[in-house]
Amino acid sequence: MFDNTEKEFLEKLLITPSPTGFESAGQKVWKNYVTDFADKVQADAYGSASAKLNTSFDVVTVMIEAHCDEIGMIVQHITDEGYIYVNKLGGSDSTIARAKRVHIHTREGIVSGVTGNTAIHLQEKKNGGGEEPAWKDIYIDIGAEDKEEAQKMVQVGNPITYADEFDYLSDDILSGRGVDNRIGGFMIAQVLKNLTERRDELDVNVVALNSVQEEVGGYGARMMSYRIDPDFAMVTDVTHATDTPGISQKEHGQVKLKKGPVMQHGGANHPNIVEFVEDVSDEQEIDIQHAATSVRTGTDTDSIFYQKAGIPSALISLPLRYMHSPVETTSMTDVQSLISLMTESILALDPDQTFHVLE
Repeated sequence: MFDNTEKEFLEKLLITPSPTGFESAGQKVWKNYVTDFADKVQADAYGSASAKLNTSFDVVTVMIEAHCDEIGMIVQHITDEGYIYVNKLGGSDSTIARAKRVHIHTREGIVSGVTGNTAIHLQEKKNGGGEEPAWKDIYIDIGAEDKEEAQKMVQVGNPITYADEFDYLSDDILSGRGVDNRIGGFMIAQVLKNLTERRDELDVNVVALNSVQEEVGGYGARMMSYRIDPDFAMVTDVTHATDTPGISQKEHGQVKLKKGPVMQHGGANHPNIVEFVEDVSDEQEIDIQHAATSVRTGTDTDSIFYQKAGIPSALISLPLRYMHSPVETTSMTDVQSLISLMTESILALDPDQTFHVLE
């Protein structure tokens, strides 16, 4: 499915911490990889990175986009006793934050710690279980004896990630921290690589954009899509797989692992691009699933489609279990299918392709 170089790139992306607002280490990994085959690679002041394939000045430009940042925590307060209280970065879940190994990222390197968890024997039990914590209750123990020692190790404002990395649950199923959405950065890089290898079939310009700060508002995509100003965009991010116990498919739709990428409908998704990609999936016999969005997609698509005069956009999602946790789980078969779908869709574009709902 993927060769050793591609697997090594994915693994390096996944293990390189990129908490939102502090993505530079992971972005360097991405830039170094795409530099080998892109015509031009650049980055903006905040670290969003793009790689371009130039076909001609006279043809349209399509942008493929993913975001590189992961959720995390940040040092907010150091107590007199040397314990560290935190705030969240992005949509982190306080209910799974206790009793975890963490890495605090400082200018001098990583400081290891653990999120404290009062033993079940000592907790005031409600309904037979422990208390559900709020973020104000989460603290980290770094082994410091007091505030003075702790301040020599960390400072307020240092970002924090879980120490968990990744593992393969089977030959196909990948699980780890930060799959949302460094797997997206992997996929758009592979699409660009595929297009390089099939350049004689390519009739449009292509820009791959790996954006920062999606988890706190889609700011990186907003800045760079305004700068790039493509004719249209295909965005990829993860979406909720609803094939695990306890999820109402009536409420959240039916999305399964290993059943293909998910075509999103409604919201920022331009109906003509959606239909175009659907037709490509039929022609190439690539299985896809479908999902409906409401006011927002909850992805960078929401930041891209309304820039300048409007950028017709569509979101192609990757099914993911256990989103915003240290054990996010996805299928490499779905990853390959999404890469193939995006590659074939771009190769099917005409040099003067347009997407207008009234034409």
